[in-house]
Amino acid sequence: MALRLGDTAPDFVAETSEGKKSFYEYLGDSWGILFSHPADFTPVCTTELGTVAKLKPEFEKRNVKVIALSVDPVDSHIEWIKDINETQSTTVNFPIIADPNFEVSKLYDFVHPNASDKFTVRSVVVIDPDKKIKLIITYPASTGRNFDELLRVVDSLQLTANYSVATPANWKHGEDVVVAPAIKTEDIPAKFPKGFKEIKPYLRTTPQPNL
Repeated sequence: MALRLGDTAPDFVAETSEGKKSFYEYLGDSWGILFSHPADFTPVCTTELGTVAKLKPEFEKRNVKVIALSVDPVDSHIEWIKDINETQSTTVNFPIIADPNFEVSKLYDFVHPNASDKFTVRSVVVIDPDKKIKLIITYPASTGRNFDELLRVVDSLQLTANYSVATPANWKHGEDVVVAPAIKTEDIPAKFPKGFKEIKPYLRTTPQPNL
């Protein structure tokens, strides 16, 4: 059965480019991002892994640990990492899971037979500290993932987990947010002392509360 938002992310133990890892132990109390790749030495994925390596400080600021997956074995990953470091002018600084038997890929529904039964699709899974799945995005092979968007989503998820707000279209960190419909308008000042704007009775905005 395919995983859905709110499901518990499956735990697993797998060989990676940084040795054997228990997924839950690796994540600890952090948020996590697991992203899959069809195979090693693929051009779009090479750029993606390089981008993630460069963005690792941004993920760390948000208490997010990243981990990648490809169906090739560890020795192939090690050689691929050399190419990534060279071509993307970076150093891969996170583990890449080796999944030649598709064990992890099947747990996370990364194999879509309509696309290919020999390779994993290019998916992203965001997992919160309670090991619940908060986001699933699957991309076509021809479209590189937008990791700035993933950082934006993490900012939104972490904000809305702690406050009774939602983030509007194209929201970015620092911008106004939407007050949850469950909060009565008369109760907003007590919860959001920075003030609010009532655009419609169901659409009220307030400055980002954790700044």
